[in-house]
Amino acid sequence: MQQYKTTVTLEEAEVQKLIAQLRGPLLRPGDDGYEQARQVYNGMIDKHPALIARCVDVADVMAAVNFARDQQLTLAVRGGGHNGPGLGTCDDGLVIDLSLMKGIRVDPMARTVRVEGGSTWGDVDHATHPFGLATPSGFISSTGVGGLTLGGGIGYLSRTYGLTIDNLLSVDMVLADGSFVTASADEHPDLFWAIRGGGGNFGVVTSFLFKLHPISTVYGGPMLWPFEQASEVMKFWCEFIADAPEDINGWFAFITVPPAPPFPEHLHLQKMCAIVWCFSGPLEQAEAALQPIRTAIPPAVDFAGPIPWPKLQTLFDALYPKDLQWYWKTDFFNNLPTKAIDLHMKYGAQLPTMHSTMHLYPINGAAHRPDANDTAFSYRDASFAEVIVGVDPDPSNNERMTQWARDYWMALHPYSAGGGYINMMMDEGTDTVQSAYRDNYARLAQVKATYDPGNLFRVNQNIKPGK
Repeated sequence: MQQYKTTVTLEEAEVQKLIAQLRGPLLRPGDDGYEQARQVYNGMIDKHPALIARCVDVADVMAAVNFARDQQLTLAVRGGGHNGPGLGTCDDGLVIDLSLMKGIRVDPMARTVRVEGGSTWGDVDHATHPFGLATPSGFISSTGVGGLTLGGGIGYLSRTYGLTIDNLLSVDMVLADGSFVTASADEHPDLFWAIRGGGGNFGVVTSFLFKLHPISTVYGGPMLWPFEQASEVMKFWCEFIADAPEDINGWFAFITVPPAPPFPEHLHLQKMCAIVWCFSGPLEQAEAALQPIRTAIPPAVDFAGPIPWPKLQTLFDALYPKDLQWYWKTDFFNNLPTKAIDLHMKYGAQLPTMHSTMHLYPINGAAHRPDANDTAFSYRDASFAEVIVGVDPDPSNNERMTQWARDYWMALHPYSAGGGYINMMMDEGTDTVQSAYRDNYARLAQVKATYDPGNLFRVNQNIKPGK
């Protein structure tokens, strides 16, 4: 018998049985590839699983789930690995790594795409763009499809086509008992309701089926203003985006200008505000659609123009590579009164590092059409999703940027709708999770009790099984 550093003792014979059942590799500490495989996007996370199952198909996932359950191992599931608090990995347990499962099939006639659970949104855009099609996703192309979708999916197309979950037709899943199911409006509808916003609480999603829309070249990109104009710009943007046509999206940010092209050298490392636009209507109407803000408050830098959809999705990839240190705070807002905007100005002026930022994403328009109880994602009445992030390459700045994010969040929270977006929060416990779901939490707990009564899938923003 060989012992590993785990919460339980693993018999070597049992580990060998698992290896025999897997087509993909099973990695242990010291194995080639283990160090790379255990890393996630957030460099602040440094965990050492006992086993990493690099699954290549559904059968591998079923075998790994059964092993973790039978051996009473902590189980984490990783798709793209972007989760802020590192909930795609764990210490001492088993990680189901889906990153080798990247199969994608586009049906251009039906306007659907089938996406395996290890894919990133860059993989999806690569497959769908040649057909002139896309589905709502996020803002960084290396983000995993699974994590973003299961938490809701806020992105450039939210006002036009809704959240990512509003474009989800079905999923294939492996449950805690090792069984395989398809969940949709017609099959396991309670499970389908729960996974649309309820995170990874209910099983391992091995593939997603999405609706596609005719999105190819959009009119998008950032406009920048001096920080001295930030209050004026935020107020204008709040009013403009509240009633703008649904094919206009634009999110607000506080930034420190990166010291690199294409930004003008005289603006390098200056604090500014920005709106990053995406107009998905007819290109010949784009200039007129954005003319109101160009006329009212002319930007100091204007990069908005025709841009292929995949390029818009990758604009910030180079600025936010893997292994930076990240600390997230989030809230939803129904509106932004003057006092809240004043607080944004106070803390926006204190961005602690070049990569640190605050974003406000509009989630009205098409995202408002479903009722609060139609999916697990509850905040259908909110107008904005706020995320405050302290980010830097240097761990020595972690305390400073974490304190800034917490102080910023605490100041704004009294003006919030009461809860935040689970895809943009750290591991903050049951109360925070419950506030993210409001009245939907009790139903989610009942679905959890049905499909995962033992809470095998608990390395996530966890919903405990109801009684």
